[in-house]
Amino acid sequence: MKPFIFISAVALLATVPAHAQPLVDPNKVAPEYREAAENRRAEQLRQRECALKADLEKVLPRDRTAFLNHCLETMAAKQ
Repeated sequence: MKPFIFISAVALLATVPAHAQPLVDPNKVAPEYREAAENRRAEQLRQRECALKADLEKVLPRDRTAFLNHCLETMAAKQ
């Protein structure tokens, strides 16, 4: 039983926690890809803003996707 517990503990410690995707830094990409990186960063910022709104409004997990889609659509319509 002790070897099983030891192996389980090692396996749990060896796993890497999942992290959110970092924001794209347009200054760290090649010049020919800078415009695409700027567009991606803008999209990431819009997604984070909508996620923050969902957190502040305490949207239920089952409704979160619909809320985020609606938020992103309204932000795109404003631009």
